[in-house]
Amino acid sequence: MSKKDYYEILGVPRNATEEEIKKAYRKLARKYHPDLNPGNKEAEEKFKEINEAYEVLSNPEKRANYDRYGHPDGPMGGFGGASGGTYEDFGGFGDFARGFDAFGDLFDMFFGGGWGRESRRRGPQKGADVAYDLEITFEEAAFGAEKDIHIPILTECSTCHGSGAAPGTSPRTCDMCGGTGQIRTTQNILFGQIVQTRTCPRCQGEGRVIDKPCPRCHGRGKVRQQRRVHIRIPAGVDDGYSLRLSGEGEPGERGGPPGDLYIRIHVKPHKIFRREGRNVVMEVPISFPQAALGDEIEVPTLDGKAKLKIPAGTQTGTVFRLKGKGIPDLHGRGRGDQLVTVRIVVPTRLTEKQKELLRQFARESGENPTGVNKNFFEKMKDAFMG
Repeated sequence: MSKKDYYEILGVPRNATEEEIKKAYRKLARKYHPDLNPGNKEAEEKFKEINEAYEVLSNPEKRANYDRYGHPDGPMGGFGGASGGTYEDFGGFGDFARGFDAFGDLFDMFFGGGWGRESRRRGPQKGADVAYDLEITFEEAAFGAEKDIHIPILTECSTCHGSGAAPGTSPRTCDMCGGTGQIRTTQNILFGQIVQTRTCPRCQGEGRVIDKPCPRCHGRGKVRQQRRVHIRIPAGVDDGYSLRLSGEGEPGERGGPPGDLYIRIHVKPHKIFRREGRNVVMEVPISFPQAALGDEIEVPTLDGKAKLKIPAGTQTGTVFRLKGKGIPDLHGRGRGDQLVTVRIVVPTRLTEKQKELLRQFARESGENPTGVNKNFFEKMKDAFMG
């Protein structure tokens, strides 16, 4: 297996907490899970590497031994981290020393009456988590929605009913391990005996052997099918929000609980609205007469049309606030506002009469209708020439 730094594999510092290690593992496991990367050998190896690292770092005792003695299969052999020695430094005991997690086990066996540690048969195992990407509309994100989705998931094979054996046959007890899933060996040493256990190579720790696998599931006892899941999207979710459905993931192994389903929310862009926190932002065009003289206009909101009063003399870029017309709070604490920015639209095509009226307006305002305002050049002169 891998001899890389377990902390480096999971991407966590050496002082990481158990929760940080678990979070990093789940993130990487979802990314490199073989079911999400079919046929990708590199992802498969990475997944094995991640599980190996997590198995050690999630166990306080194994982690302490790893921090102290290094990689159990590395050149230090789990002992060199503290003393700088290797297995060979223990002389004739080098062969059996490899069966222990730390020097403390060896010491206990010699002086504390211990007889080694037996590994237990793998018990119930929780099923893998499943990730699903769901795209929803801006309005569904704001007000919530209920949807039925179909996810590809492992289910019990209906042909063999989960046994993995072909119809008319059944699994038999492994004759190598007697159904225990383990091979036990005893080795005589100077101070007594050492008992070691390892996973049975014939049944891979299952305790049973399938001579004739089910033709549908090929002995796995499970097949991948589309399963319908009903979900409720809460009001106020944003893009990237993750929804967790407990127990809706892959089924467990050997009676273990199922994994969880994680729904990753992706919100489609809206043609008019944009979200900033709990506020809804939009722009609305108004004409020069509306800005100068004032007006009352209708603007779209998430709840329908609303009236907005434009005061006389409004400048382009002015922002108006519509209270309570924004995004509902995810935890039910009210709603945000809608921010409306007005942009004055300059007409590009004018009739002669309209042009003359604008010239007249400019003259009444003391402006130069045929060129740039001379006051601008006066200000430039003052700024650069003093």
